[in-house]
Amino acid sequence: MNLELAGKRALVTGSSRGLGFAIAAGLASEGCTVTLNSRQGEPLQQAVAAIGGEAVGISADVTNPEDCRRLVKAASPQGRLDVLVCNVGSGRSVPPGEEDEDEWRRVLDLNLMATANVVRAARSAVAAAGGAIVCISSIAGLAAIGAPVTYAAAKAALHAYVRGLARPLGREGVRINAVAPGNLLFPGSVWERKLNEDRLAVEGMLKADVALNRLGTPEEVSSVVIFLASPRASFVTGSVYVADGGQLRS
Repeated sequence: MNLELAGKRALVTGSSRGLGFAIAAGLASEGCTVTLNSRQGEPLQQAVAAIGGEAVGISADVTNPEDCRRLVKAASPQGRLDVLVCNVGSGRSVPPGEEDEDEWRRVLDLNLMATANVVRAARSAVAAAGGAIVCISSIAGLAAIGAPVTYAAAKAALHAYVRGLARPLGREGVRINAVAPGNLLFPGSVWERKLNEDRLAVEGMLKADVALNRLGTPEEVSSVVIFLASPRASFVTGSVYVADGGQLRS
């Protein structure tokens, strides 16, 4: 299927590794000019080099609104941005019941405000292009699956954010959706660490809880993201799409 993305300009935050990198690489393979983003310069430049072509990297902390404005300006030199993928987030937090005010703020900044900051900074540029926004969430925001409470609450709030913005953004010609992945395996991921620590426990969890009985890959989820970002999904907005191997349905 031709996703009609050739010649489009895209920005993917949190894209130096893992799912963000897979999304950026996938968009580039569809013909997009992609701007990658990370707080860390060296891994970011390695990611840009791995993608090649016209890909560029901009170091920025998207929990900082001023950094977001600088990032968007660099990613949309003509004031137009066709695709925005908000991928910054982290599920690392304290055990349930041990959250304090600082931890709530830290996790909300990473998993909610980072997205809100970028969307606010990019709104006019995406509207100018009649583009699409895809926010990366988690199934932790849809069900109690044992994730940290702060993380689950932040992702649930992100879902409400996406649904609530669909109408006002739609009036501007902008679509916004979210993708909620399940458990993904890639170098440096939490699931790589868990496999190394106790493979039998992970295999038991997968057998009991995941219909497809395996971990997912960034590339599998990135395909869903790229479709939603493309003109082929032109009648889709305000929705949260699950890509978890059937974990929530098992």
